[in-house]
Amino acid sequence: MAGSAFRLRQAAHCLRQGGIVAYPTEAIYGLGCDPLNRKAVDRLLTLKQRPLSKGLILIAERFEQLIPYMGDLPREKLDTAMESWPGPHTWLLPTSKNTPGWLTGGRNSIALRVTAHPVAAGLCRTFGGAIVSTSANLSGKQPAKTPLQVRLRCPGTDDILHGSTGPEQQPTRIRNALTGKVIRP
Repeated sequence: MAGSAFRLRQAAHCLRQGGIVAYPTEAIYGLGCDPLNRKAVDRLLTLKQRPLSKGLILIAERFEQLIPYMGDLPREKLDTAMESWPGPHTWLLPTSKNTPGWLTGGRNSIALRVTAHPVAAGLCRTFGGAIVSTSANLSGKQPAKTPLQVRLRCPGTDDILHGSTGPEQQPTRIRNALTGKVIRP
């Protein structure tokens, strides 16, 4: 079973050891690592051929796992994001002063989502916090939607959690929580 407790524990252990794990999300397969492990993030960016300057998305099982990465935000703006979670909605939020620049691309904002996908949420729960979530592909190429596509497109991945992707057809929309502007349709 894809989301079995044993497989989730194995994948979470891999993350804690600096590994890269692929997992199904709302629309595609994601690649994740421990967001506070700089070597793991650098390795993931190298695998994807993605520049650090683009920044990364973090996903979590619940809102509380994102709080360490968030700065101040007007309550009504936060409420808008909270109403969309858990679900396929990624929000660009101000960062806390302790959020590493390797996650934000050097910006003062970070993309965050509370996922509704059971496997992705289970991985965050078992890991005990938010994880990096970027598409399983080389930067600018078609994202993987199956474990086989992950193996072919991202051969440096250390572990793959099998499961079906969610019903969304495209990676999640990213919106700026302060302005409401759509950053990625």
